[in-house]
Amino acid sequence: MRKTKKFIYLISPKKILSSDFYKNLEKLFKTKKVCFFQLRVKKENKQNIIKISKKIKKLTKKYKVKFIINDDPYLAIKINADGCHIGQNDFDLKKARKILKNKILGITCHNSIKLAKIGIINKADYLAFGSFYQSKTKKTKYRADIKILHLAKKITSIPIVAIGGINSNNYKKLLLNKAKFLAISGYIWNNKKYKPLEAIKKLK
Repeated sequence: MRKTKKFIYLISPKKILSSDFYKNLEKLFKTKKVCFFQLRVKKENKQNIIKISKKIKKLTKKYKVKFIINDDPYLAIKINADGCHIGQNDFDLKKARKILKNKILGITCHNSIKLAKIGIINKADYLAFGSFYQSKTKKTKYRADIKILHLAKKITSIPIVAIGGINSNNYKKLLLNKAKFLAISGYIWNNKKYKPLEAIKKLK
């Protein structure tokens, strides 16, 4: 079905509350399913984000996972992350590309091919579409469907990330329909039934 087992784009929980997080993160990385890890803690101050990032970077380096910072290209450069993810209202794309130079630039495209084309012009390294399903992690204004994956594939070979409400019941459909990576957060970190490692093992 796919050439690589590394198909998960893991997004952090909204808050990193204890050292348990790092233990769980290492267990998740050991499964060799995680390709990207995005730190998305919007309510944390910069100093704390830098401290958290240092710990995460040791793990991403050890397990060859790409470390992505959410929204802030300057911070991505400062902590020498692998790249930055930019939402549509977060930062000017041209400016972000200049700041990041050769680092990874990921872009939110919601459910819009027009936004994807803007991303392509600005040399994005991946395009994220969603929300595909109801998500508890983030309020979703935009709903995407499988058709958008096929349309995107017709215009670009840039990797496509599917996001929003992805779990063990619906993930295969997205992989079979051209999504290269699946952005997952709530299913791993806020799962009432499974611990993070048990949850990721359900994604085969």
